[in-house]
Amino acid sequence: MINGLFLQCVTCGGRAEGCSGLSCSHLDGCYHSPGACQCERGAALWKSLWEVYGNFTHPGFTQRRRMAPPDWHDCLVSKTVRILLFGICSKRLGRDMECRSTLGCCLLAALSCCLLPGCGGNITVAVMLPDNHDKYPWALPRVLPAILMANEDLHSKHGLLLGRHINILNYSTEDPVAGSCAESRAQVVAVDAKLYIRPDAFFGPGCVYPLASVGRFASHWKLPLITAGGPAYGFDKRDEYRTIVRSGPSTTKLGDFANVLHTHFNWTSRAVVIFHDRRHDDRPHYFLSEGIYLNLKEEMNITVEAQPYEDDLKYYKEHISFMKERGRIVYICGPLDTFLNIMKLFQSEIQDPENYAIFYLDVFAESLAEGKPWQNSDPDWADPIKVFKSVFVITYRPPDNPEYKDFQKKLHARAQKDFGVHLEPSLKDYIAGSFYDGFVLYAMALEETLADGGAQNDGINITKRTLNRRFWGVTGLVTTDQKNARDIDVNLWAMTNQETGEYGLVAYYNGTTKDIIWSQTEKIHWPNGGPPLDNPPCVFSSDDPSCNDGHLPVLGIVAVGSGLALIIFGISSFLIYRKLKLEKELAGMLWRIRWEDLQFESPNKYHKRAGSRLTLSQRGSSYGSLITAHGKYQLFAKTGYFKGNLVAIKHVNKKRIELTRQVLLELKHMRDVQFNHLTRFIGACIDPPNICIVTEYCPRGSLQDILENESINLDWMFRYSLINDIVKGMNYLHNSYIGCHGNLKSSNCVVDSRFVLKITDYGLASFRSSCENDDSHALYAKKLWTAPELLIYDRHPPEGTQKGDVYSFGIILQEIALRNGPFYVEGMDLSPKEIVQKVRNGQKPYFRPTTDNKCHSEELTILMEGCWAEDPAERADFGHIKIYMAKLNKEGSTSILNNLLSRMEQYANNLENLVEERTQAYLEEKRKAENLLYQILPHSVAEQLKRGETVQAEAFDSVTIYFSDIVGFTSMSAESTPLQVVTLLNDLYTCFDAIIDNFDVYKVETIGDAYMVVSGLPVRNGKLHAREIAGMSLALLEQVKTFKIRHRPNDQLRLRIGIHTGPVCAGVVGLKMPRYCLFGDTVNTASRMESNGEALKIHLSSATKEVLDEFGYFDVQLRGDVEMKGKGKMRTYWLLGEKTDVYVI
Repeated sequence: MINGLFLQCVTCGGRAEGCSGLSCSHLDGCYHSPGACQCERGAALWKSLWEVYGNFTHPGFTQRRRMAPPDWHDCLVSKTVRILLFGICSKRLGRDMECRSTLGCCLLAALSCCLLPGCGGNITVAVMLPDNHDKYPWALPRVLPAILMANEDLHSKHGLLLGRHINILNYSTEDPVAGSCAESRAQVVAVDAKLYIRPDAFFGPGCVYPLASVGRFASHWKLPLITAGGPAYGFDKRDEYRTIVRSGPSTTKLGDFANVLHTHFNWTSRAVVIFHDRRHDDRPHYFLSEGIYLNLKEEMNITVEAQPYEDDLKYYKEHISFMKERGRIVYICGPLDTFLNIMKLFQSEIQDPENYAIFYLDVFAESLAEGKPWQNSDPDWADPIKVFKSVFVITYRPPDNPEYKDFQKKLHARAQKDFGVHLEPSLKDYIAGSFYDGFVLYAMALEETLADGGAQNDGINITKRTLNRRFWGVTGLVTTDQKNARDIDVNLWAMTNQETGEYGLVAYYNGTTKDIIWSQTEKIHWPNGGPPLDNPPCVFSSDDPSCNDGHLPVLGIVAVGSGLALIIFGISSFLIYRKLKLEKELAGMLWRIRWEDLQFESPNKYHKRAGSRLTLSQRGSSYGSLITAHGKYQLFAKTGYFKGNLVAIKHVNKKRIELTRQVLLELKHMRDVQFNHLTRFIGACIDPPNICIVTEYCPRGSLQDILENESINLDWMFRYSLINDIVKGMNYLHNSYIGCHGNLKSSNCVVDSRFVLKITDYGLASFRSSCENDDSHALYAKKLWTAPELLIYDRHPPEGTQKGDVYSFGIILQEIALRNGPFYVEGMDLSPKEIVQKVRNGQKPYFRPTTDNKCHSEELTILMEGCWAEDPAERADFGHIKIYMAKLNKEGSTSILNNLLSRMEQYANNLENLVEERTQAYLEEKRKAENLLYQILPHSVAEQLKRGETVQAEAFDSVTIYFSDIVGFTSMSAESTPLQVVTLLNDLYTCFDAIIDNFDVYKVETIGDAYMVVSGLPVRNGKLHAREIAGMSLALLEQVKTFKIRHRPNDQLRLRIGIHTGPVCAGVVGLKMPRYCLFGDTVNTASRMESNGEALKIHLSSATKEVLDEFGYFDVQLRGDVEMKGKGKMRTYWLLGEKTDVYVI
């Protein structure tokens, strides 16, 4: 038996006759030869692995089918191994094998690559997951293709682990009888893998109980374990699960969302958690609700009551009573059918459902498949919509980046091809994507570890490098916290259509910023007009005397009635006042400017602004003609003076303006706009023929002018500041009464004297007109920023659309990034009309400007392409763009003006910079001197000397001292040249010094071949000093056995070690070349232990042995009584090593 598997004879395919009495070794197996049963070396291992992996089944492999022998090329093994294993599989299994046998052979091939010599550069990863993809989102048919895709993308897409190959082996952790995760099977598979495969990392398990067991094993083995499953709260315990990395959702992050939600609605007193729990399965609903329960209770200090429920309907009334008696904010987690049964009973038992807020935890949005969670309820349920007005649904937020959509398509195709499984698009793909990102995260940390000289199976070092990481993966932005858990986003759904009962997205929680972003279009329709109270008066407590009578006193009723009357009167008065004020403002026409009030220096001329020459035209680019058809100078805004202030004046080509109520409202709302990134509307003149709009004047000109002026150096801080100003202005505009811009382009973005970008030419759709010839050059030049869906109109609506503004913003982004003019297409010399026609055609591939990742970041490319997507629904709104830009440019808080002033100061103070450079050079030399001092003296002693303090001698009650020398060093020195001796000692002590860095010890000195080390001073460490010296001695002894002498490679150094524990006195001796010296009988005794020892052995005193015995895992052998010079007879011991059957905790 090996790991519970009976070893059958490989040749005959069954139990060989007469083999029952044959005893083969642990790695042998029986095989049937003519007339007898014999032991075959290694057969047991291969047979065991074949039974574990060759019999791997899942729903996609249940149908028997014929197929060709396995393609060993896909197993990524050498040609020799492929031929060898192909023969084994063909001979012993036959060519008519099942699909699972093929997978078994392939896994054996991958395993053989790990076992063959010459594969040292390979990395082995063990994937441990269940098979049932209908039940588990982290099942092998869904996740294994994602991991294989990540492995294939490592070199080409991510540039990671170049020159190395990762072998991926998969294991099933599912009980084939029960069809669910099995903790015992996961334990057996993990131990088997560790013994025979020796993986460098584990991926999975996904279920909580198997993950807990394997996670403890991995922490003990110090191997990294990466999983996107296992959401339980308990995995936050880093002391118990040191090497677990969670790249997927966790229940702790759901608890963080609940904290922010309760803070927002001021629910700070009570809550109820009800979860489905059968206690004999994986308990997914218990673990999913655990984070909300613990976070609200421990971090928010809220009284949280929890109650499990099972499938038996007769107990559901008790749960309704529990909700009624314990809270009004209720979280329910369970299967959809049980939730609907609870809500049906809730409606019949609860008279005031509007006073409740019920949150259904459906993280994979299975209830929202048709947008109506109540739709599959009991047909006898008359009106489920009524009670569901108080029900919210909490789900994970699906990634919205283009890479994720492409990943989903490839994942489903891969699952169909490799597993014969058809996967429908769902939020469960998010788990597969998280495994993909977890694989990339592991590869990044592993590459950094290997670059620093670490081992590829050093789980502690690797997982430390995954802490607090941030990178872009297929599931969007991936961030991990100090507990190696990923931050996740959460969606909040509510009934947004009260008639049809359809649900909509009302908010989402950003796990990175810990903020809830509320929808601008979908609102929560509270049945009571507002969120319910979590602790309503006179419900859970009757301490208030007014609650005892069961009714309010007469005086209270009068007071409440009077208060309500006053409130109603106040609200009505306020509304009437607002209405009258609005009518007064409309009638007053405060925006109106008479033509005589405007003053001009040159009324009949346009002003040419300095520096507006089109540099693109001078370079011979066709884009010089895109700006204007009137010459090579760009015409700037006409300016004048209004009440002594310089203003911009835009003439409107209309004969007259009809002052309808709609026009008056537009003008009133324009005058109300006050925002730092929108030009201030001063007024309008409607005196024919001088109809014009007067706005704030920005002297720095337009963004288009700045981008075309090559004399202006725009670094990326400057550019990001300009982009952020546009985003802020458009976000405000889209959330205002005006709603859209409709004509956003770089020439409508102007910069004021403080280098703040402001958006102009917005609003007042009634004033806009288009009088250009339909085929004019200028008209098509202006349409370069227009969205494809608006180009189909000869004259698109002047007010535009919000999604059209986002498209225009994308074109401006490309202008800022490349500075080659609007809609620059590399290698093509097209006129504006040709460009507009190509965009309007809408043929794939869609015609868009050129992007260049050499000139800007890849994240900015993603933003551009998202903004100018052909489908308007796929374009983000400016609220999301604002958040994206905040992540992209964290240093963007500094204004442009401050940056320019700092540069001017830098140029003016060149001497100061020189002094700073010299200071830095001085500090660098000082650091080097301090490092040298730290190598000579202990750190604490060196710090005292640096402060000018006198280092007093100090007595230490208990330390452990190590002495060693090289047996036969004198004769070896006599036979070697001095230079060879120096080289030998330098190589040896360099090796020793590297080893002792791993222990809490201090190197005292080296004299010739003598090496002295102490632990327990100058910083005391209790009794750990003996353990540290013992461990160091074993490491040094092990290293010296393999140490090669350069000039005598066939000779072995014979190290002799002595250790003793006792009190010493330590202090700094001398002023020139000071040394930190030890004094006391302990030093002499330790030296005697070394001199009376033997080569390649560690000699211990009784005092050291007594301390080591307290740790219990050192293997010590009695040497006997030894005569010591000056000490008499002393009982001593040999330190043989550490016990392998004792675990160190």
